[in-house]
Amino acid sequence: MTGLSVALALGATCVFSALAADPKPDAVLKTKNIAARVLLDDTIRADPALAADCLAEGRNWLDKSAAEAAATRKTDPELFRDRAWEFERNYTVDSVVGGRYVSIVRSEYTDTLGAHPNSDTNTILWDRTENKRSSIRPFFNETADNGPTMKAMMKAVIASLRIEKKKRDVPDVDGDDWVKNIKPSLLKIGAVTLAPSTEIGKSAGLKFYYPPYAVGPYVEGAYGAFVPWEALKPHLSPEGLRIFGGQRPKTDGDEGQ
Repeated sequence: MTGLSVALALGATCVFSALAADPKPDAVLKTKNIAARVLLDDTIRADPALAADCLAEGRNWLDKSAAEAAATRKTDPELFRDRAWEFERNYTVDSVVGGRYVSIVRSEYTDTLGAHPNSDTNTILWDRTENKRSSIRPFFNETADNGPTMKAMMKAVIASLRIEKKKRDVPDVDGDDWVKNIKPSLLKIGAVTLAPSTEIGKSAGLKFYYPPYAVGPYVEGAYGAFVPWEALKPHLSPEGLRIFGGQRPKTDGDEGQ
């Protein structure tokens, strides 16, 4: 089970207080409205520039969440009758490719005392050489919306998700609404990371993360998709050809569980 899998499982089944045995948070904010925290994994903490970037973003999220909760209390105080809302954000390294590209999964757990807690997932690609956030754009010759690269990527993502749904005995209905949520655009295709590889210093392809509701009803939970690099080989740039290779390790696990 991957680090993301653990985070999602906790988010779906545990209340905030049950996480007390976890490592000390890197940032905490507690008011009468919310109890919130941010955690970085050890690999991120060991990289000062990366840690500072994630922590700054995390603290902004804490402040924004607190402001939203305070505004809600003014209009709907009954929503806070039992206890404060609970928020948690985890930053976890998914892979490091060639010592340069660090893929990070940003998972969130929120409990606003509704019908059930919610979780969300996003990703970050950090370039250690440039000490800044990057994207997968440099690995492809072009990534235009509705262009050949994104259409090929979308096709492979949907095929992978259909396999995952079949594993869960979810009926494969032609014209399923969830397919419409996958767009041939880097900003709308899903949160993506570089998959680890059996070949040292390489990536085996792309991993996509979809929180509950993204590609199916809440009851189906989170999903993940994997696109092997070979499926996108015709579209790879020189840098893409350099960093991709090998196969996905069996120990990498399923992103959606």
